[in-house]
Amino acid sequence: MKSAILVESKKPLVVAEIDLPAKLKFGQVLVKVCYSGICGAQINEIDAVKGPDKFLPHFLGHEGSGIVEKIGEGVTTVKPGDHVVLHWRKSSGIQSATPKYYWNGKKVNAGWVTTFNEKAVVSENRLTVIPKDFDMRTASLLGCSVTTGFGVVNNDAQIKIGQSVLIFGIGGVGLNIAQAASMVSAYPIIGVDLHEHKINMGKKLGLSHGIIANSKNLKDEIYNIVNQKVVDTVFETTGNSKVIEQAYELTNPEGKTILVGVPRDKISIYSLPLHFNKVLKGSHGGGSIPDNDIPRYIRLIKNKKMTLENLITQEFNLSEINKALDLCRSGKAGRVVIKLLSK
Repeated sequence: MKSAILVESKKPLVVAEIDLPAKLKFGQVLVKVCYSGICGAQINEIDAVKGPDKFLPHFLGHEGSGIVEKIGEGVTTVKPGDHVVLHWRKSSGIQSATPKYYWNGKKVNAGWVTTFNEKAVVSENRLTVIPKDFDMRTASLLGCSVTTGFGVVNNDAQIKIGQSVLIFGIGGVGLNIAQAASMVSAYPIIGVDLHEHKINMGKKLGLSHGIIANSKNLKDEIYNIVNQKVVDTVFETTGNSKVIEQAYELTNPEGKTILVGVPRDKISIYSLPLHFNKVLKGSHGGGSIPDNDIPRYIRLIKNKKMTLENLITQEFNLSEINKALDLCRSGKAGRVVIKLLSK
């Protein structure tokens, strides 16, 4: 089977034929991957944003959809033929050992879930069964961008009706934050991004207002929208230290700043308000519990209470993955997916 491999940091991925492990271990599941989303965290990993990568060479990808082919000993939550979402957050079932693949006789590392490969050996607790009539392309987004975006609204921020919201970064997660905030009747919902087309995408999903990030009068523009210079809840998805500091500054003294993007550098903030009622909180995947959350989101989608139709803007084959990654880096796309299932 073919896979995209990170061989060297800050270099293009290598697409090559890979040998699967000879036997599934306890708690492992072999999945034929249909679609994979591309998350910003994967780009950060390729670009070594957090420092030297100790696990090279290795597989990547943590949100996808697929069909179960085989199950290892002890697996009870999925069976061959099941359609599943592959996700990085833990769910029910066994956490297995991580698999080892081989490329020209050399070991290739992988985590509990990978999705930039035609077939993946996945830990049971990184899979959630979905209805067989649910679109597999759309289902891939339920592995991270949807569950994270909705999770930070419901679990981390616990937004109340009528609270004001500001979102820095209108990518895959930011778009889902906008939709989730709209569904719980937050208002206004303001999006800030470098790219006007992303603001326009956000307005289709729940943004009430959009501001281009290079605005020199951001505080004034926010004041014109909410009639004050601070907002009840601010979501920061970019990981840029200066943006994080700005997000905190723009948060109400009794409000919440939720960090979704992982900071690349140290930040400097005035911490006194944290001793009173202001909250600065980092999110870990929105606190999502996939096997609880994914069925609820599918129910909403099927009943047209929630939409993912406008999130995916481009689709590529596995052989084009480096082109897809470059497009994601450019900021000119919404959510990009990789199609792995051959007809």
